[in-house]
Amino acid sequence: MTAETAGEATDERLRRWRLVLGGQGGDGTGYALSGQDAAMDRTLEALYGAGGGTGPGGGAAATARGGSPGSGPRAAGLGGSAPQVARWLGDIRRYFPTSVVQVMQRDAIDRLGLSALLLEPEMLEAVEADVHLVGTLLSLNKAMPETTKTTARAVVRKVVEDLEKQLATRTRATLTGALDRTARTSRPRHRDIDWDRTIRANLKNYLPEHRTVVPERLIGYGRAAHGVKKDVILCIDQSGSMAASVVYASVFGAVLASMRSLATRLVVFDTAVVDLTEELDDPVDVLFGTQLGGGTDINRALAYCQSQISRPADTVVVLISDLYEGGIRDEMLGRVAAMKASGVQFVALLALSDEGAPAYDREHAAALAALGAPAFACTPDLFPDVMAAAIEKRQLPIPDKEL
Repeated sequence: MTAETAGEATDERLRRWRLVLGGQGGDGTGYALSGQDAAMDRTLEALYGAGGGTGPGGGAAATARGGSPGSGPRAAGLGGSAPQVARWLGDIRRYFPTSVVQVMQRDAIDRLGLSALLLEPEMLEAVEADVHLVGTLLSLNKAMPETTKTTARAVVRKVVEDLEKQLATRTRATLTGALDRTARTSRPRHRDIDWDRTIRANLKNYLPEHRTVVPERLIGYGRAAHGVKKDVILCIDQSGSMAASVVYASVFGAVLASMRSLATRLVVFDTAVVDLTEELDDPVDVLFGTQLGGGTDINRALAYCQSQISRPADTVVVLISDLYEGGIRDEMLGRVAAMKASGVQFVALLALSDEGAPAYDREHAAALAALGAPAFACTPDLFPDVMAAAIEKRQLPIPDKEL
């Protein structure tokens, strides 16, 4: 490395640390920012300020500039006026990638108490919409003025439609095969062809010049008897900590409801129980029918679900909850045991999100595991496989690190 190259590398490291630490003479870098770097620093300063606090600003800045996230002296400092925040939202979208914008938005909402500003339509039009923002909007639903609800629904609908595009195709494909994977046929209809097995069975007919396999024999899934369905009940805890799970579960509920081979019911609960099955054709309606926050009565929710089961051997119940039970614990566990004894496939998910390991009640999770219903966190990518395993009555694909 030449002296000139080494000098450039040193300058780049100093530049990144200066953006991470926030300057104000106490960063120790002695590096002066200019141009776009100075403008970027002002957007960070507006949110994280300067003055001794430790917060996520270092992580956001480091991620934005390609450095290593860390803590720094940036602390909250963004003013709370709507015009100022709207300008700041535009600035961060100009200088940072979407993933960092979303982190900074969450910091502004969570650390600076700016949730009230989201009740203004012009603010909603300026934000970068994601699952976490949807959760925040749902928690504000009751306080939201009518003038804002149309804009809020548009924001939520955009996120929901993006999620459906990501999740629907694989979910339908995975579950369609699972509905009767044991039956095979050599004369399948096109949509019933098991392409993986068909290709492997015909590899001897590979034509190199055409780079293709000529299938002499098709292998496909058999079809379940006409009119036979599986019943799926999604039972969702709508306490405040479950916001992201509520969003994903509502989208998956709508996808499952669109499959003719499944009869899907969606139930949300806190200390009360609400059946939102009639809203499943539109997950946005489902989401605005929830009420995030409040207590938790899992026992009452499971009692309602139990009352809706008419064909236990063909029913899958999915409880999505952190298991912090405010109801009658022994009755809750008794209902799970009774459902499993009757033939119901019972799945307990501590979270349905991509937020990492959730907080949950370990004692209740252990009690469910003792009943043969292990509780674990599930990412959206894994959910179709979990449902397929439950439908086929085989071992669930629990992540390597079981919670």
